[in-house]
Amino acid sequence: MGATGDKVRARYSFVYVKEDGIWKIQHHHSSVMPEEVAMGKAITEQGVRDLFHLWNDALATLDPKKVAWRYAKQSVLLPTVSDTPRTDFASIQDYFVNFLKLEPQGEILE
Repeated sequence: MGATGDKVRARYSFVYVKEDGIWKIQHHHSSVMPEEVAMGKAITEQGVRDLFHLWNDALATLDPKKVAWRYAKQSVLLPTVSDTPRTDFASIQDYFVNFLKLEPQGEILE
């Protein structure tokens, strides 16, 4: 049963160990089947394009802070021209300080 008492399809996994000759559950996990979880509305192709343009417009400002604001608080940026992963606002902003000197602009080709 789900949290509301309703019947739900679920999956279960058990890890057993033998203790003193008796099989016992060492770990148990259960979760609602993925298809049963209400999913949000799928993003449209235009929605993806709009998000790209928000990022590209931030690049056009040549302001590292404005570009860094486009990234979530817990994001990971694997930069194009750096071998250093950036995982917080300060390091993402720092990357764009030098990158924006190249005056980059993106383009959707397809």
